This record gives sequence, structure tokens and C-alpha cells, in this order.
Amino acid sequence: MHVPDGFINAPVSAVTGVVAAAAVAVSLRGARRELGGTSHASSSGGEKTAPLAGLVAAFIFAVQMLNFPVAAGTSGHLLGGALAAILVGPYTGVLCVSVVLLMQGILFADGGLTALGVNITDMAITTTVVAYVLFRTLVKVLPRTRRSVTAASFVAALLSVPAAALVFTAIYALGGTTDVPIAKVLTAMVGVHLLIGIGEAVITALTVGAVIAVRPDLVHGARGLTAPLKLRVGGELVDAPAAPAAARAGTRSGSTKTVWGIGIVTALVLAGFVSFYASASPDGLEKVAHDKGIDAKTTPHASSDSPLADYSVKDVGDARLSGGLAGVIGVGVTVAVGSGVFWAVRRRRTEPAPERATETV
Repeated sequence: MHVPDGFINAPVSAVTGVVAAAAVAVSLRGARRELGGTSHASSSGGEKTAPLAGLVAAFIFAVQMLNFPVAAGTSGHLLGGALAAILVGPYTGVLCVSVVLLMQGILFADGGLTALGVNITDMAITTTVVAYVLFRTLVKVLPRTRRSVTAASFVAALLSVPAAALVFTAIYALGGTTDVPIAKVLTAMVGVHLLIGIGEAVITALTVGAVIAVRPDLVHGARGLTAPLKLRVGGELVDAPAAPAAARAGTRSGSTKTVWGIGIVTALVLAGFVSFYASASPDGLEKVAHDKGIDAKTTPHASSDSPLADYSVKDVGDARLSGGLAGVIGVGVTVAVGSGVFWAVRRRRTEPAPERATETV
């Protein structure tokens, strides 16, 4: 659903840019709490989010390269807002998807640069907020189990995609550059993105379920689900003695590195190899834009001459090698930029306040 340059006029693009900038600023503040760094971070689990945030951004980048068929001549791909919000929190989730969109727009000419505000508003903010609100509502009414978290992830991801389609339609109604009946745009956008939402829901639920199975404490939306270990003593169940803090820290640190390593290898394989077999059909927005004439005034991308434009490495003749190298580079750059951003956010949170000089009389 990457909106190119020329779909939305300059005034509305500027307004969405302001909205996106404000949301990113708010998310930076909120992400400091989600990423930890306070003296009580160890009890809230925030310090475990920081190493995963860059990985989540890279994983979303990789999976977005895997277009899947949803209808005749139409494909879809992960938007990622629901997945990011559930894994690392809504504020950090907005930043994850925003980093992905920024890398895609600058390096791969995917999503217009003048439409960056539109894309962040639609794909990062809308999907993350809608999905997380739905997710939190569902986990409050469902039994507090890991299966409930996975089921809530499925529903939240499913509905977040047509919600993004609705927001795009609203933005187009305000600033579309072509004269197309809004009712036709709305019907086509919501219809195809309901189908894409099914794919989004499956990917999100499988990923969340896989992480919960290994480390439920790493999943922001599943915190508090881990029950204390029970032992039967004299016919009665009692809480097992807690392991020493140092032992728990060492074990968790090791398993977190394992999760991170598996995640980054998976992202590299998906982007570097599996992406070659992705559907070549236009995605939902591209198909609707072509069929309804929304793309009549599309303008060339400012990064169309990028050596990585269209997810291929310039001057590499073999299509499989070219696309694979571009995917690997994209994952590497995204994880580096994302990790740098989240490290800086968390470090700013952990920096001690400067001591104030006291006067003596």
C-alpha cells in the first residue's frame, strides 16, 4: 500500500507530513518507556524490548518483500503495524514501521518521498493504533492464555488492513489529484484489503505465537501471562523458589540472543532468497489505482536512479542475485538504522540527570 508521488496533492501531503512528524515525536517519548531504562525497568520488561526493536523493523522489511496472491491479478504484502505493536509496544511499533518506510522510500524508490507523510500516517500510525486498541480490548475479555494472545493478534491484524484502506480513501477524498468517485475507490480499496488482511493476520499470528512459545516475556502484548512455577509439597501446591537474579539474567540474556540470531537469519533468508518467488502481480493499491485511474498523475520517484531502486542491485544482470542482494542489503541497513534509533532512545532514557550544585551559606 505504498503511496507514490502524485496520488495526493501538495497541501494534503504537507498536512499528513505534519501529522506523521507529530506522531513520530510522540512515539519517541512513549518508546522511552517501552524500551525501559528506568530503575524499575527490569520488573516491567522494558529493557528486553530494545534489542528486539531493530530486529522487528528488519523482519517487517523482509516480509514486505513477499507479496502473496489474493485475487486474480492482485497481490498483497504485510503492513506490519499490528505485528510491531504486539511484539514491542505501540509507540515503538510506530517507529519500527516508520524506519522501514523511510528506508524503502530513500533506497528502493518504494513509496513516494513527497508521500512519506501519507505512508507513515496510513501504514505506520493507523495500522499500529487500530491493531493495538483491538488487541488490548480482546485480551481483556478473553482468558489470559497464550492462545488468547495469538487469537487476538490474528483479529487485530486482520482488521488493521481495511482500516488503513479506509484512511487512504479519506486522504484521497481530501487531496486526490484525479477525479474519481470516492464511492468506487472506497469499495475497491476495502474489498481487496479485507483479503490482504487475512494474509496479514496469518503472518502476524504465526510470528507472535512462535515468539510466545520461546520467550513470552519478550512479547509486549503477552506480559503478565507467565505464571509462577508450582511445586507439590505435602499434597499442596506452593510457589517454587525463585532462581537467583544473576542466573535468571544470564539465562534470559542467552535466550534473547538466540531469538535475535534466529530472527535476523530468518529475515535474511526471506529477503535474500524467498523474495524471488513472491507474486509479481500489483498489490492492492496499485491494482485499484490502475483500474480506477487514480494513478493518472503519478510522478517519477526522486530516488528512481538509486542503485537499489525496485529492489534490485544496479548493474547485476542476474535477476535472482540482484534481488537477493538488494534484500540482504535492505535487511542489514534497516536493522542497523533501527537498532541505532532504539539504542539512542533507550540511552537517553537511562542517562542520569545532572546533579544540581548546592549552595552553602
